[in-house]
Formats: sequence, C-alpha cells, structure tokens
Amino acid sequence: MIFSSFTFLLLFMPCVLLLYRVMPGKARMPFLLTASLLFYGWGNPAWLLLILFSMVLNWIGVLWMTRKGKPSRSRLICLIVLNLMPLLWFKYAGFLADTWKALTGIRLSFDAPMLPAGISFFTFQAMSYVMDVYRGEAKPQKNLITFSVYLSLFPQLVAGPIVRYTDLEAQLIAHPKPEYPEMREGMRRFCTGLAKKVLLADAMGRLWGSMNSSFPEAGALGAWVGLLAFSFQIFFDFSGYSDMAIGLCRGMGFTIPENFDRPYRARSLTDFWRKWHMTLTDWFKAYVYIPLGGSRRGKIRRDLNVLIVWALTGLWHGAGWNFVLWGLYFAVLLVFEKRFLLRNARWEKVPGWIRQGLTFFAVMLGWGLFSGFGGELLKAMLGGYGGASARTLLTCAAYAPMLLICAAVSFLPAPKKIPLKRFAAPVLMILCLAALAAQGYAPFVYFQF
Repeated sequence: MIFSSFTFLLLFMPCVLLLYRVMPGKARMPFLLTASLLFYGWGNPAWLLLILFSMVLNWIGVLWMTRKGKPSRSRLICLIVLNLMPLLWFKYAGFLADTWKALTGIRLSFDAPMLPAGISFFTFQAMSYVMDVYRGEAKPQKNLITFSVYLSLFPQLVAGPIVRYTDLEAQLIAHPKPEYPEMREGMRRFCTGLAKKVLLADAMGRLWGSMNSSFPEAGALGAWVGLLAFSFQIFFDFSGYSDMAIGLCRGMGFTIPENFDRPYRARSLTDFWRKWHMTLTDWFKAYVYIPLGGSRRGKIRRDLNVLIVWALTGLWHGAGWNFVLWGLYFAVLLVFEKRFLLRNARWEKVPGWIRQGLTFFAVMLGWGLFSGFGGELLKAMLGGYGGASARTLLTCAAYAPMLLICAAVSFLPAPKKIPLKRFAAPVLMILCLAALAAQGYAPFVYFQF
C-alpha cells in the first residue's frame, strides 16, 4: 500500500488512526501489528512470509543468543548471517550473476527475484536490535507481539526512518493513547510530507523523465535542468515520505527520529550527510565505522574506513555499479574534505553561500551517478548533443515556476511563522487529492532500495 493512494488516504489511514485511538490499552499492540501486516501484504501477500521470518528469527535468535546470560559472539555472527541471506538473495543475486557473466562469460541460469518493498530497511532495523542487545545497550524483548510491532510499524516500514529498538522500546511497552493535539500535530506533518511528494517531487519526476527519455533531444540545457529536477525529486520524495512516517507515528503517540534537516543548505559534504537520511548515516556510523576503528587509529585507517563505509552505503542503495561508484565518489570527496578543507582557516573565510553552492553542486553531480544515466548524461551535460531543442526550451519554461518553488523550499531558511497554520493541512490535503485524481500516483523513489 502506498501513502499517496486513495485507498490509504481515504480508508486505511483514518480507520487505523481512529480505531487505535479508541482501542483498550492491551489491544493496541495486537491491532497495530495486524494493521502493519495488512499494509505490507496489500500489494504482494507473499512478502508477508519474509517479514514474518525476520520477526521470528530475531525474536527467538536474541533469546537464544543471551540464553546463558552473557551474549554469545558466535551466535551473534550466526544471526547477522541469517539476516543478510534474504537481503543478499532478493537484492543482489541478479547483480552478482550479471557481474559473474561480465567477468567469465558464463550465464547463471536463474531469474532475479522481485525485490520486496522495504527489505533493506527492516533488515537493518532487525540487525540493530540484535547488535544492541549483544552490546548490552538493549534488553531482549520477551513479548513477540511487541517486538513484531517494532519491526513492522507500518508508517516507517518500507522507507524509514531506520529506528533503533532503544528509540521505541519504552513507547511500545507503554502503548500510548494519543491525545487529540498529538493527532492534529501528526496530521499536519503528514500533510506537509504528502504535499512534498505529490505536488513537488512528482512534478520534478515528470520533468526529469522528459529529459532523460532522449538526451540527444534534451541537449546540454535539458541535461542540466533534468539533473537539477532529479536532485529536487529525490529530496522531496524521500523527505516527504519521512515527514509522513513521522506524522503518522505522532498521530498514534509515537516519536521516531528525524531523517532530514534541510540538507541542501549544508556548507560541506560532511554536514550534508549529517542532514540527509540521518538514520542511515547513524546506522553505518554505529555498526560499521566505529567498530572498524573510526578515526581513532590515524588518518590512513580513518580514510580506509570511510571508503569501506561508503562502498557499503552505495551497495545498500541498490544492486548496481552506479551505486557503488556513487558511494566511492562521496568517499573520495569526504576524505579530501576532512584532510584539506575542514578546520582550514582559509576555507572558513569563504562566504557561506559559496560553500553552500559548491556543496550542492557536488551533491548534484553525485545524483547523476546515482541515476544510472552516468555516461550519456555526462555527454549531454558537456554539450555532446548540442545546446537544446525547441521542445526542451518549451518544457523548461513550463516547469520554471515549479523549479523556483523547489529551490526556495530547499535553499531558503524555514519560516518562523506560517500564516493560517491551522488551515494549511486541510488545504494541502485537498490539493494533493485533486492532483492525485488528475495525474495518478507515482511510486516513491526509495521503494526500490
């Protein structure tokens, strides 16, 4: 089920929120688990087997790992391997087969399986629970329903934020009853995220699709404008989903971590990755970068750790060499930045708007790698197909107002006060429903990860 579908907006969401509000305390967790499984299995019921497997594996596995009091390291490794096996099969089997064929010429005779929605997200959540218990930072959850709700909580199940068990443990045990002010606040946040997705991201997606359908026709102007549109699309699409997830959780009395903090206003790449997909950055820092030694073993080891983390970050995003190159691209830039720019007095004297512009330019080029159109896109951007066709000029002119709106929302400071705030959510909801009725809904970009 998709947040921006009429089934969710007009049926599933209001029913779940209202029923959860009036449920007796002891019934809330079983009800929420049922709703989450219905949400996840709506499009493909077979995927339920996968998430049920993850629930049972990690609930029983952690109890098994801690059975003798002190967590067993060998059992920890076993659990991590078992968690990764479905992810490796569903997400990377086809990629590995294609790579093997390219290297050896031998084709492996199997069809790549369909990627289940959100598998990367709930797998990482499950592993964070296992590793936190092993470290002594969390206690094993002995109630299967409570643990299952943590792993399958429908607002953030398929595209995050990635929530650590310690962030939700007390809230799940308390199974809070949301008050009406919390529900109103949550719905305002949800409507803001929905507007980002339907009104901004989808429009930028149409512009990007128009340009990448034929780079020879788009020319240099179309390639640059298209890449700018893709940069806005992926931001508003993903941050919009995060806003909706946070708002829905708030509407049920839960508080989950923020995932974005106006990242395109960052003045360095290090700062950008502290503001973009913050829960994933924190996950890799806590469970990969720091265990590898972080920055404690000298600059060379630190740089190697950064390369490892970012190669894995690229692979997490998708099974393709473009994602690996995207991760290594940022790794090299981050290493350069840490060695030569950060804490450099001359760099700090550069006006902030210039540093912000350079950071965004580097990020935008990275999205070019991420898109999968790298070589053809670069050729078009460098003028290999000429300047622009008449169709490109008309298309760019038609989308210019929306591009300016996206730029203003991305780069300008957030307003301290919003006029008529109480009416904003209903108006945004009406506009989004009208847009969905006119143009249909588009899948979220991060559903493929």
